[in-house]
This record gives sequence, structure tokens and C-alpha cells, in this order.
Amino acid sequence: MIQLHNVEKVYEGHVEIPVLYDVNLTVESGDFMAIMGPSGSGKSTLMNIIGFLDRPSTGEYFFDGEDVSQVNDNQLAQLRNQSVGFVFQQFQLLPRLSALQNVELPLIYAGVGKGERLKRAQAALEKVGLGDRVSHLPNQLSGGQKQRVAIARAMINEPKLILADEPTGALDTKSGEQIMDLFRQLNNEGTTIILVTHEAEIAEYARRLIIIRDGKILEDRRQAV
Repeated sequence: MIQLHNVEKVYEGHVEIPVLYDVNLTVESGDFMAIMGPSGSGKSTLMNIIGFLDRPSTGEYFFDGEDVSQVNDNQLAQLRNQSVGFVFQQFQLLPRLSALQNVELPLIYAGVGKGERLKRAQAALEKVGLGDRVSHLPNQLSGGQKQRVAIARAMINEPKLILADEPTGALDTKSGEQIMDLFRQLNNEGTTIILVTHEAEIAEYARRLIIIRDGKILEDRRQAV
């Protein structure tokens, strides 16, 4: 599904800042991978490249067999909308929109009609256990509920891949466990999941662990789950 060949990333400015060095990585469809590393290790940059939010400075990136290193910005945006769902530490919900309206946003960008949008958004919220919270605004929800809304939004387009950047970082332990159980359920249903985390106990939910430091992958191993 994903193949990175000799990928490097350098941020240009008054001084060049190298972030990733010679990264080679293959992710199979249906994988569940955790990326761990200290702050500044390059893990978020790696995730941004995988999610078409950034481009490698050098190297090749193949997604479903297509070299996406050279595609234009419009094509990248289309890939993001159709193939990738994003979940962030701070939820990134629009405060004046209800849970249902937040979840349907990707479908609006995809040009889906209103009736179908509402039907699918309702179903997504029910799947994450929030069928009775569709009209609630984000400030009327707990942290765990906000993250479940974010996951419902991420999966609304039935993406092949969900990327989660510190998805439990703003949650208490119990809520974090519930979120990880939900990711595990989605993965068991066939969705490929890649998450960035600082927490070893969260990384243990994944089938595969990547350790990155100073822009290089130091370890890549399978885990018993």
C-alpha cells in the first residue's frame, strides 16, 4: 500500500534543517503501526509525508503502486480527501458546528448530496457510540467524546488509511483506552492505521512498532497484540 524509498526531508530557510534521512518503509494494507520517538525525531514529519500534507525533498513515495512524489497539489488534495482520514491530539473540531455537522464536512468537500451526507454522518456517529450526541456542540462533549467525533469524521469517506497524531495525548487513561479499542476495531475491519505516540502503553495496541530518532528509523518490529 505504502512504499517510501530513500526519502529525505530538508526544510529550507536561512539555514537548511534536515529532518528525515534515507527513510525506507513499507506499510501493507490492513497494517496497524505505531511510530515512537522523542520530540524533534521526525515522526510527525514522516506522518505528514505519508498523509500528503508535505512532500519529501528527495526520494520516492508510492501509494497503491502510484508514484505520488511528483503529482501536483490538486492531485494530492484529492488523494487526501479520498484515501486518508486524520485524527489529531486536539480534535480539530469546528466549535460552532454540531457533532453531525463536523462529521459530514469531508463529504461536503467530496460533493456528496445533503441527504446522503446526513445518513452517513449519523451512521458514523452511531458506530463510535455517539448516536445520541449528534446535535451537541464540541463544548458540550467530553474529551473522549470529542475524539470519537474526530474518528467518525476521519472514517466518513471510508478511507484506506487513518493517520492519528497523539490521539490520546489530551485524554485521561480510561478515555484513551476506549479510543484505542475503537482504532483496534477499525483495524480489524480492514482499515490501515498509523499513529504517532509518546506513550509505550498506547503503542502496545499496534501490531507493528517503528522507533525513529534524529530523522532515522532505528527499529521496525512486529508486536504481539
